[in-house]
Amino acid sequence: MAPLELYEKVLVEDEFLETDHGQIPCVDCHGGNPDDSNWETAHKGVIKDPTFPDASKVCGDCHEDIVKLGKSSLHVSLLPYRVIMDRRATPDESVKKAIDKAMGNHCMGCHSSCGQCHVSRPDSVDGGFVQGHNFMKTPPMATNCTSCHGSRLEKEFTGKNPGIPGDVHFVKKNMQCVSCHKAGEMHGDGKEYQSMHDVASGPKCVDCHQDAGKATSKKKVHRLHYETVSCTVCHSLQYKHCYGCHVGKDSKGLPYYQTEKTIMDFKIGLNSTITKERPYKFITVRHVPTNPGLFDYYVKDGLKNFDRVPTWKPTTPHNIQLKTPQNKSCKKCHKKKRLFLTEEDVEAEEREANRSVMVPESEIPTKTKKR
Repeated sequence: MAPLELYEKVLVEDEFLETDHGQIPCVDCHGGNPDDSNWETAHKGVIKDPTFPDASKVCGDCHEDIVKLGKSSLHVSLLPYRVIMDRRATPDESVKKAIDKAMGNHCMGCHSSCGQCHVSRPDSVDGGFVQGHNFMKTPPMATNCTSCHGSRLEKEFTGKNPGIPGDVHFVKKNMQCVSCHKAGEMHGDGKEYQSMHDVASGPKCVDCHQDAGKATSKKKVHRLHYETVSCTVCHSLQYKHCYGCHVGKDSKGLPYYQTEKTIMDFKIGLNSTITKERPYKFITVRHVPTNPGLFDYYVKDGLKNFDRVPTWKPTTPHNIQLKTPQNKSCKKCHKKKRLFLTEEDVEAEEREANRSVMVPESEIPTKTKKR
């Protein structure tokens, strides 16, 4: 995504001043002193984003219900990061403080807020007004959604990975992120979820493809795999896996991160967290770039409980196709060991962490069931 010119980031368009939000004095939200003729001192105490971390003072009068529930939005809280790192962390207060500092520098900056969705680009991608401070009811996909979710999801969805077509929903139907990810999911529902896959209002394929999610489906293949195989196992293509993230600070004290490698692959793993909403035995899994030495710059052996959480995580690739190499026929998937996440696919230092996700050879499907 091309960076904005400086004037584009800060220029308030005249059109905004005619809107309901534009009738509100700037100082009511941002602070500062409008009676001071010196711009430097007039801007003292100005709040760049008054909607983070708590939007109740500036949005609550008109959008009370949304703001109240919004505190639980994963875009605001990034709770899954903390939950996972707390489980992996060495049980020592000094270590946890060091990890909190590291996460503050490297992990928790990708949050969003009311303003960073509806007014500007998120700070983590250099901010800047989307449209001259106008409030956008529906955030634009290119400037707000994929500016953050670009390295993996955007490339999958729009077909920017070489040799792999874009998602059929985008290519043929021109669907946008908000076509599936509705406001209720984005704003939160008041419940603190420990994983994005647990969000009750999250999209499900069967919301639209209802027949595919029934044991009595018209298609035999759907009946055979009902509640056993996730939709993406049959309908997604290769997607990106990242390895070995290392964080630290450069010579100027600026935080940075580096990953060791990224590869394109397709892997089917076991569902280690079966729920009513996700009853499948087999799901697509993606490697995330965490590793035991992730925070070594800040504290050695900070993740002594690293093996408590898998590094191969449930994933819903955004490159859905009706026809894929693995669903051309039964034999294209059954007996195909290379499609399944086995022990030899997992690095030695991560095998214990992924015991619940790796597929033993004895469980790789060999025959089809009749119904």
